[in-house]
Amino acid sequence: MNILVTGGTGYIGSHTCVELLNSNYNVIVIDNLSNSKIDVVDKIKKITNKDFKFYEGDCCNKEFLNKVFTENQIDAVIHFAGFKAVGESVLKPLKYYRNNLDSTISLLEVMNSFNVKKLVFSSSATVYGKPESLPIKENFPLSTTNPYGSTKLMIEDILRDLHKSDNDWSIAILRYFNPIGAHKSGLIGENPNDIPNNLMPYIVKVATGQLDELSIFGNDYDTVDGTGVRDYIHVVDLAKGHIKAIEKVLKENTIDSYNLGTGNGYSVLELVKTFIKVNNVDVKYKITKRRPGDIDACYADPSYAKEKLNWEASLTIDEMCRDAYNYVKKNK
Repeated sequence: MNILVTGGTGYIGSHTCVELLNSNYNVIVIDNLSNSKIDVVDKIKKITNKDFKFYEGDCCNKEFLNKVFTENQIDAVIHFAGFKAVGESVLKPLKYYRNNLDSTISLLEVMNSFNVKKLVFSSSATVYGKPESLPIKENFPLSTTNPYGSTKLMIEDILRDLHKSDNDWSIAILRYFNPIGAHKSGLIGENPNDIPNNLMPYIVKVATGQLDELSIFGNDYDTVDGTGVRDYIHVVDLAKGHIKAIEKVLKENTIDSYNLGTGNGYSVLELVKTFIKVNNVDVKYKITKRRPGDIDACYADPSYAKEKLNWEASLTIDEMCRDAYNYVKKNK
């Protein structure tokens, strides 16, 4: 089976490519390298000892997508490509709506024209907005608190409408919680091109002296220690969830949504202290004001993914912290 991965040199995309190749899928990767680096291609090949095709280009460009689909017999698509920083989306909403919606609609139109109707979509737990209760189940009401989340929810709605219009489509919507960690080889991990927007890459850059201190956005949330609580999941566990989702869409013509999380919530301070403990390093931090669009707590009920996809997370918060630091030490 030939799987096209958009955004395949990005953080989650690269780890998913490794798991796909290790599971004997043929992989074709698209990425415009706006938030990743070209050397990730060779690193994936080194980890897996397998080759794959890479195209540098943008999913908003239908002419480019047509070229990729013409040159390859594609069986299914995993769609990661998109901007993903919550804070930036609040400041630059048009950038997010234009890129995330345009790239997805262009991809879907080209898939449709080539009769490729098997899709795994990279969504987000942000589509649950501010949940009324925890843990979060897939049938909870959907809403958003920031433009990034709104683009994910709009795309989910587009996919549901698409399947309703043509049930030859088979779609798995994967709602991520907070992926952290890195591949054990230390070759690939989270390495944003600019100042990090996510917590773990910021922590490791402070730990390695690349940044002076970590800003913790708010300590007055309704949580165990006042800092935001999230469901952190090891990126390798998350990547393996995509393999299960691909198996599902290749077998069945359906559309469904799945939470990919551990079911455990950890606060920002708990994560920082665990990182300090397992890696025996210092991480300077300060408390600053809340970030717009953030909520108190967010963690999953992952039981539906276990039931329907036969998937569950297995790696611990200690392993997440250890692997994240190992990657940055090796690639400083």
